[in-house]
Amino acid sequence: MRNFLFDLDGTLTNPFLGITNSVIYALEKMGINPPPRSALRKFIGPPLISSFKKYYAMNESDAETAVKYYREYFSDKGLFENELFSGISALLSDLKKNGKKIYLATSKPEEFAVKILEHFDILKYFDFIAGNTLSEARQTKEEVISYLLDSQLLLRSESVMIGDRKFDILAGKEYSLKTVGVSFGFAEENELKNAGADYIADSVADLRKILLHI
Repeated sequence: MRNFLFDLDGTLTNPFLGITNSVIYALEKMGINPPPRSALRKFIGPPLISSFKKYYAMNESDAETAVKYYREYFSDKGLFENELFSGISALLSDLKKNGKKIYLATSKPEEFAVKILEHFDILKYFDFIAGNTLSEARQTKEEVISYLLDSQLLLRSESVMIGDRKFDILAGKEYSLKTVGVSFGFAEENELKNAGADYIADSVADLRKILLHI
């Protein structure tokens, strides 16, 4: 395989604190009493607007407002309440040394994703960043992957999607990509297996073995 498409949250970094703080801020601004922080793990992975609709029965307008409040906090503080998983930087470096192309495929707005990658000094490893936009033009992982494949003229037979949630795996399969699920992220038990991941990595060390030999 030549092309490696990485999810961001839960795959390259652990964004739990920043994302949950941002959701708490948004809910409070919407006049909603936030649940315990642990109950907000489910916001990591899916498109934000969909999560506000699903979990708080918001209509389209209210969900858009909640996302705006979320980004108020996230763009200022939550962005950096985050940590790189140990071993990820070395893995990306080794993939580049082996002649691989590395891409980001995230539901997060691209400008936020770039700032995060810059913060952790790993932007240099990426050939292209694909994500949502601040206007919500690419909300789903399917839309992000479609945009990435088309804009970069990537061959599906040479491309792998790596992510920690079923949304990553199902979207990758939609475009006939090989898929690697990482269980050290935020997937529920058996989520990646049930989504049909071709490979599952339980650690960054496992991920290294899979990607360097796939």
